[in-house]
Amino acid sequence: MTTLRMAAVAAEFGRDLDEDFAIAGRLIEEARERDVRLLALPEACLGGYLLSLDDDTALDAGPPALALDGPEIRRLADLAGGMTVVAGYCEAAGDTRYNSVVCVTGDGVLGNHRKVHQPLSEDASYASGDRFHAFDTPVGRIGMMICYDKAFPESARALALDGAEIGVCVSAWPGARTNAAANLAEDRWKRRFDLFDRARALENQIVWLSANQAGTFGSLRFVGSAKVVDPGGEILADTGVTAGTAVAELDVVQALETARRAMGHLRDRRPDTYTPAGAVTV
Repeated sequence: MTTLRMAAVAAEFGRDLDEDFAIAGRLIEEARERDVRLLALPEACLGGYLLSLDDDTALDAGPPALALDGPEIRRLADLAGGMTVVAGYCEAAGDTRYNSVVCVTGDGVLGNHRKVHQPLSEDASYASGDRFHAFDTPVGRIGMMICYDKAFPESARALALDGAEIGVCVSAWPGARTNAAANLAEDRWKRRFDLFDRARALENQIVWLSANQAGTFGSLRFVGSAKVVDPGGEILADTGVTAGTAVAELDVVQALETARRAMGHLRDRRPDTYTPAGAVTV
């Protein structure tokens, strides 16, 4: 049996890149001391998220835009060393900015994903990505997505069909914008966050890591709730609504084989029945 110790983080990050790298470095070192081999940091952990999801972008210059092959991502890779680390950032691609997530080890970039689904006014700050794909890493085949991406079953299904054993979703998921609960643990957006995590793991029978921002930034109050979910949709570790690191250990290959042995959700699909003739299916 080969087990993998993995972890997802709920933490607060802001605009100051040096401070963000200090926080990321501390979290990586703490994870290393706990023998974690796969670590997921939140969406926009390098440079912070947006101050608001309303259409007031003129009041916010937004996070610094970083090149995928630039010194900041190299700095993250150096911090990762022998660990596989996933982290969110604002990606600069020429004059275009994307809300992106990168997977690195000390050897460099293993994978990169640009957020496809954009809530509310996020499209005023970022361009949209156009695909989901899985890729091989030292800890297994991974597929990544960002926040609102997980509200769409097709996103995780596309990753699972591309062979992802582990889905990693990084978020800056806030509490409800209206009729907010005083106690975040009772917030309806927090419940949705948790439901999506469990459903995406269960329906695709994959391991699921969910990282999220914690604390507050601008007008947003984040729900934390970083977690590790097994292929049966059971939560193995959860930070709750406060900052922290959810750590779990699992034999990923065995867990997938066990979950899929009797009822294989990918194997038993009937894509020819799901859409009108001639439509594209996933």
